[in-house]
Amino acid sequence: MAVAINDSNFNEIVLKSDKPVVIDFWATWCGPCRMIAPIIDELATEYEGKAIIAKCDVDSSESVPVKYGIRNIPTILFFKNGELKDKIVGSTTKGAIVAKINELM
Repeated sequence: MAVAINDSNFNEIVLKSDKPVVIDFWATWCGPCRMIAPIIDELATEYEGKAIIAKCDVDSSESVPVKYGIRNIPTILFFKNGELKDKIVGSTTKGAIVAKINELM
């Protein structure tokens, strides 16, 4: 299961992580977000111990989405060593996400 990221735990989980971090920015009312949600959960299981796969609900966390300029959802951000390395905006495939994760490994 994906880790829940919010304004209060973002720094600890994402910026201080020694593993790559993937964050799916989503909302309950977003159709494309619901389409990729099962992919995110699969990746959380597949990369357990190797990467942190997380979700951030834009309706309950305001600071993090604003800080990273999230204007469209779903948006997936890819971090390594606390630095934003890449992103995917809009619905995407599991293969595209896996390719970006593997680039960070």
